[in-house]
Amino acid sequence: MSVGTLIVVDDEPEIRALLCEILVAAGHRARPAADGKELDFLCGAGVPDVVLLDLNLPGENGFSIARRLRSTYDPGIIMVSAIGDVIDRVAGLEAGADDYITKPFEPAEVVARVTALLRRRGRRTMPQTLPFGRYAFDPKRFVLLGPDGGEVPLRASEVDLVAAFAMNANRMLTRDELIQLAPGRDGETLDRSIDSRIARLRRKLETEPERPALIRTVRGVGYIHMAAEPEDQPGSSM
Repeated sequence: MSVGTLIVVDDEPEIRALLCEILVAAGHRARPAADGKELDFLCGAGVPDVVLLDLNLPGENGFSIARRLRSTYDPGIIMVSAIGDVIDRVAGLEAGADDYITKPFEPAEVVARVTALLRRRGRRTMPQTLPFGRYAFDPKRFVLLGPDGGEVPLRASEVDLVAAFAMNANRMLTRDELIQLAPGRDGETLDRSIDSRIARLRRKLETEPERPALIRTVRGVGYIHMAAEPEDQPGSSM
């Protein structure tokens, strides 16, 4: 079975959680988004293979989002809606959707349609690897590779942080952004949890954890991963 990275866009928290649970149980990586703005933020951290998109959303509706996604990121798009009318199905497909699922849905159908779409598209949007200092992040397998090509043993929440930084190289990320991109896997949601997780990651990956080069602190704001060694910059520190 093809395994992919997915974003579930729905304004109902229960539906978002249920779809993510179904997809993760099937071996995929799934992130939730409540509307178009949250979807754009997550796409900025890495283009997903497939977006499961509700039609009736606050602000920008699903039809508009589908058209915009198709012209920019071009992921696979599956419309998910309680509206089963043929006209709406056709409108969704004309807006750029690849498939359509009607609520209420069966978990097996969701998994089957996602798997079929991933197979058709061949997961062509993801790069092979992203540089991360002397390491390389593999977005397809969602693992960090060492200089020898072997997988670096990390906690799931630590891999999430690596992904966030590797996909946003040279961009300063606030703690709030990191919490959204790499939510704690053990109920960690507090601002300071990001600091402790980054400290653990530095101890595992940095040659000199006290003088970090991979993940630098921007005082009072957040953190940044510099793809190339920069000159010392005001505001950056250990």
